[in-house]
Amino acid sequence: MAKTPLTVAGVELLRAELHRLKTVDRPQAIAAIAEARTHGDLSENAEYDAAKERQGFLEGRIAEVEAKLANAQIIDPKQLDADGRCVFGATVELQDREGKEAVTYQIVGEDEADIKKAKISISSPIARALIGKYAGDPVDVLTPGGVRQYEILDVRYE
Repeated sequence: MAKTPLTVAGVELLRAELHRLKTVDRPQAIAAIAEARTHGDLSENAEYDAAKERQGFLEGRIAEVEAKLANAQIIDPKQLDADGRCVFGATVELQDREGKEAVTYQIVGEDEADIKKAKISISSPIARALIGKYAGDPVDVLTPGGVRQYEILDVRYE
């Protein structure tokens, strides 16, 4: 299986989620199944079916998170030496060429992406357009609303 790039913060988020799934959510699901069993005939017990379905979902998510952690390629942006190039983990400041205000994004793994925290996925159109570029370079990003043009103001590894 291919390595999944994650920042140090992303790995910590996944580890915290895995801990919560195993120590909080899984015991709750088991307790819900036990409670539903006390309600009688399991063949007509919707509560039991829902609890079993929830447990199946949780077990699937636990397996998924464990696999991602096992295949993680941890990248610490502070340790990068990419000579000012946009790479995974870099924080990039962009200026919209239409004169709109500047925006800053960090390029992160898919599980870490959160636009409200200015973290964009490595597989997003804007990140794919930025990879390999330097400060001062123009960037054309194909979006659902058409092509957007940016200029890279700064690339940092923080």
